[in-house]
Amino acid sequence: MPDPPGPERVRALLLDIEGTTTPVDFVTRVLFPYARVHVREFLIRHAPTDHDLRDELAVLLSEHQADERAGQSPPPWRNDSPAAVLDSAVAYAHWLMDRDRKSTALKALQGRIWEEGYQAGHLRGQVYPDVPRAFARWRAQGRDVAIFSSGSVLAQKLLFSRSEAGDLTPFIRAYFDTTTGAKSDAESYRKIARAIGHAREEVLFLSDVTAELDAARVAGMATGLCVREGGLPASTDHPVVRSFDEVSP
Repeated sequence: MPDPPGPERVRALLLDIEGTTTPVDFVTRVLFPYARVHVREFLIRHAPTDHDLRDELAVLLSEHQADERAGQSPPPWRNDSPAAVLDSAVAYAHWLMDRDRKSTALKALQGRIWEEGYQAGHLRGQVYPDVPRAFARWRAQGRDVAIFSSGSVLAQKLLFSRSEAGDLTPFIRAYFDTTTGAKSDAESYRKIARAIGHAREEVLFLSDVTAELDAARVAGMATGLCVREGGLPASTDHPVVRSFDEVSP
């Protein structure tokens, strides 16, 4: 297997979250269930008066219509009363969650729900122990840190600002979500490099998902496959990273 990426030419670190900076269990067993349990009462409280939320529900409806056209058989969406719209939105949100769909509208809604959870003290972000010291080290080395996650930018900022390790946002220069593009699309990584002002070959992307790393490499970035838990993959042509301690030490 290739060695972990060295410091040569790396001026910026672009990081995935789930399985990279943050344990998968925190996302799947804490954040996702919290959003699922609270989505109905959140919509009941906010949908009548929150214009931004109404816009997000309109995007959710457009995604539902696209799924219908594609023959995906989502639960029906009724518009005959406000209660029916709410029931339809909840059912469709649950349907998307069950499929772990990287829906921009769903991620925005989840972020809003988690925001209330963090503010109420019900949630605290989790990161691996090596993450805070790596952030501090990379900053001292003059390297930028950016995040690229399927979760909304709001959700990303909440996780890092209210983490069990304290507020880590001062170390992070920029955040990107699926409004930039799909994580499996090389063009997304080209856009990110332009946005943070670095040549693509100066950016190291770390993720636990090979398809994302493949896209970043096509775009010209350096890559590292995070293997935080379990055994090493049978084969990979991406350098393997077990800990951020290995990256630009």
